[in-house]
Amino acid sequence: MDLPLLWFLLIAVLWLGYLVLEGFDFGVGMLMRPLSRTDTDRRLVINTIGPVWDGNEVWLLVAGGATFAAFPEWYATMFSGFYLPLLLILAALIIRGVAFEYRGKIDDDTWRARWDWAITIGSWVPSVLWGVAFANLVRGVRIDADHQMVSGFFELLNPFALLGGATTTLLFLTHGAIFISLKTDGEMRERAGRLAAVLSVPTVVVAGVFALWAQTAYSAHVWTWAPVLVAAGALVGVVLMTRARREGWAFTLSALAIAAVVVFIFGTLFPNVMPASNDPANSLTIANASSTDYTLTVMTWVAAFMTPLVLAYQGWTYWVFRKRLTAAAIPAHIGLPLRDESTTSAP
Repeated sequence: MDLPLLWFLLIAVLWLGYLVLEGFDFGVGMLMRPLSRTDTDRRLVINTIGPVWDGNEVWLLVAGGATFAAFPEWYATMFSGFYLPLLLILAALIIRGVAFEYRGKIDDDTWRARWDWAITIGSWVPSVLWGVAFANLVRGVRIDADHQMVSGFFELLNPFALLGGATTTLLFLTHGAIFISLKTDGEMRERAGRLAAVLSVPTVVVAGVFALWAQTAYSAHVWTWAPVLVAAGALVGVVLMTRARREGWAFTLSALAIAAVVVFIFGTLFPNVMPASNDPANSLTIANASSTDYTLTVMTWVAAFMTPLVLAYQGWTYWVFRKRLTAAAIPAHIGLPLRDESTTSAP
């Protein structure tokens, strides 16, 4: 068995799971304020992902850990070269996670508004920067003979990468709007459904331009046209299904489109894991960036045992919390009242 190739495929699957699941997660966070008119609306939107958002992030942790263990050269070069963008993503994810837990701790509008902004910003930043990062991987970065990335931060903000950031952001916004319409009922469902129908059109256009640019300029494989066509067909289906208010089909097609984009990205990279734009000889490949066969063998046995358990648990979670939510079901605030310092006597 070609273990480096197997783990390249497994890491692609992990990123696919992360971006599909966390994609609607980010979309919900980005749309919380635009879709909500009252605090009850905002709580309703948050509750659509409340039971699952932290489980969705497990896919990122596993993808990062698998990359570190299976392809240490890739991990070292990418995480050192993309240090600032990845640091910004990490900070945004931490602040976002804290905000979900803290916004309801105190019954005060100002307190909640601040944490709502943290959720919003913490969702926008990763949505944009993941697209920028993956677009730069597809395009290639400058790597020296010692496999050190020498591209500067502002080199990463090239037009192709920024288009990649716009693509992931629009995909996640549409995915999130569809998820909200799928998980809620009443006025919020209608509001989210209308927004999903509006967002689906620019998503098709921007994603189409990005895919065509990437395929014609940076892909060395003819077969990567297949995921491009799948993504295009799925996004056109999203446009039609959102207009027909078929939320289930729209969400399935939206997830398929994101999955096809991930397949396209990793297919374009293959057999590289990090192509060098300055000299192809300096590129990191599946072969020269991987760990030893012994390490990969141990990882394979662990993955074979643990992966079904994780999938079963996460699938059970989604099944338990599968019902639609309504604003009428949102309970009253139970947070502590804000302390009024003006009424506190001096010691």
